[in-house]
Amino acid sequence: MDFLTLFAVYVVVVLTCIILVCKYSGQEQTPFSILFNFVGKVVAPFTPKWLQKFSQWTLHKLFHQRNNMFIYLHILLEGAVYAEFTYEVFGFCREMDTTLTSLSVPYVLLVIKTFFFYLCIRRDPGTVTKKKIAGQLSIYPYDRRLFHPGVSCETCQLIKPARSKHCRVCNRCVQRFDHHCVWVNNCIGAQNTRYFLLYLFSVCAMAGDIAVLTGDMLFHAVLRSGLLRASYIDEFGQQQSAGPLFVVQHLFLTFPRIVFMLGFLLFVFFLLAGYALFHSYLSLVNQTSNEWYKSRGYMCQHCYPSATADHLCSPAPDHSKRYYYSRGLRRNLKEIFFPPQPIQKKDN
Repeated sequence: MDFLTLFAVYVVVVLTCIILVCKYSGQEQTPFSILFNFVGKVVAPFTPKWLQKFSQWTLHKLFHQRNNMFIYLHILLEGAVYAEFTYEVFGFCREMDTTLTSLSVPYVLLVIKTFFFYLCIRRDPGTVTKKKIAGQLSIYPYDRRLFHPGVSCETCQLIKPARSKHCRVCNRCVQRFDHHCVWVNNCIGAQNTRYFLLYLFSVCAMAGDIAVLTGDMLFHAVLRSGLLRASYIDEFGQQQSAGPLFVVQHLFLTFPRIVFMLGFLLFVFFLLAGYALFHSYLSLVNQTSNEWYKSRGYMCQHCYPSATADHLCSPAPDHSKRYYYSRGLRRNLKEIFFPPQPIQKKDN
């Protein structure tokens, strides 16, 4: 298998990963889970029981319990990218007379991203508690479609405020629940959605800026090498001019770590940019990802086990009321960045 074939496979795999992750993000039944379950059933008879138990325990620990593994992975990947950028790209860019101001932007974005990342991790998303439940119940009305009055959380033993959901990972009900993010080891809810949005955009800006600087460095490296005007002798002894594919092959062989870092940055940028745009759209229409997924499907007794038959939704979703909580663009954004606080009733 020659180099260009390997490169084509690399591009196809990266693009396929982007498409599949964007398409099936947040869904319970995905091609990944189906394939994983199938492979698990096939190899189970040949796998020692201790290894099966260890794998199940590891998966349960990673995806069904709170842990900092993905935070550490996030920091490790980020450190690897910045180490490569600082060690190789930064020096090349300085040789090309790139200004220090331009080269300092990724580090400024890193500080900004770290700040919002920390807030996503540490800020309470809006936990429903006995002390706050009275005020939290008054913040949003029940739409009687996705959220119904009188429904209790069987775990927390509390009435569920409208737009809330019990997170099985954190074992708590969260006000205006959006989703549980393993990368910040926290739920995204009423009180930290703003930080999550700013975190997403800062990561996109960071990845995009480093990718642009890296791409500019590789482009100038090609210009300085004179490859665009060069020629080579092919396998048939014919002289051929160096085209784009030859240049790409040269870059892979000359700067392998930089090129793979650039590919990783482009993957992260396009993946998170799509995710950030999706959450921006939800913010503009005042809808959570939890509500978005529920509004596209059917409601049933499984979704609200404590609800009566009269509380259940009609078989088909009413699309005319999909944006029930939307109050206009300005008020929707205000609710994200200045979330309403539970009303504390003073004791007489």
